Amino acid sequence: MSQGFRLGAFTIHWLQGGVFEVDGGSMFGVVPRVLWEKKCAATPDNYVRLANSPMLLQTPQGNVLIETGLGNKLTAKQRGIFRVRADWDLVAGLARLGLSRESISQVILTHGDFDHAGGVTMLNDSGGLELTFPAARHYLQRQEWEDVLSPNKRSADAYWEENFAGLVEGENLHLVEGEEEVLPGVRLVRSGGHTRGHQAVWLESGGQIALHLGDLLPMPCNSNPLWITAYDNFPLDSIAAKEQFLGQAISREAWFLFYHDPEILACKLDGDGAVREAFCAA
Repeated sequence: MSQGFRLGAFTIHWLQGGVFEVDGGSMFGVVPRVLWEKKCAATPDNYVRLANSPMLLQTPQGNVLIETGLGNKLTAKQRGIFRVRADWDLVAGLARLGLSRESISQVILTHGDFDHAGGVTMLNDSGGLELTFPAARHYLQRQEWEDVLSPNKRSADAYWEENFAGLVEGENLHLVEGEEEVLPGVRLVRSGGHTRGHQAVWLESGGQIALHLGDLLPMPCNSNPLWITAYDNFPLDSIAAKEQFLGQAISREAWFLFYHDPEILACKLDGDGAVREAFCAA
């Protein structure tokens, strides 16, 4: 769990949502390893370690969770396949901050992939499946939800039905149509690219601005608009969206927030995409 990062009247804590490893090439698409390994450490067998760090956003209007981690439902086989190196500890992390599962009023998912939505539901002490945050309204783009319900062959392996059990539109699930303000200073905008309904999260408080681009910008080393992941379903859309959002954020002196980087939790980038100021894990 990170120390608190202040953004105006907001405080952000990064929580332990699990750590796993993925093939290095998958994080950079067609970019050769000889280039990306200069900016991103890899294991001898070409794997990159990724954090899955949900962001607890504490605002004057409520506690918002951005992303939910891997969850506690992975089988032994899945843990081996995904090379899990640290377990999901989200509920305990909230408890250490004096919060319960019921303290979360909103849950924002940039998209429905298992490593972002795995903690929407959890196995309880009896082995039953339940919503992790029963009092929260969950926010997804409508296009994303449509694809969760009817995935294509490429996305079916990433959208797991058990991660969304218990969500009901109009009750605890709110579907966003392009752009919407969740709370004052918390705004969602559909980006597309990584998935059809992938969304970005803009935060603004006290004259300070931050942007979470989800898997369009999983780590600072992906700041080059062309350095997109092999998992992006719509690569040209990803490139265009990155150029647009990066340009807007850099011109506004915004902080970029990261879910997957094990070390850099937030940073500011210069016009060339290099880190010029960083907030790092303790």
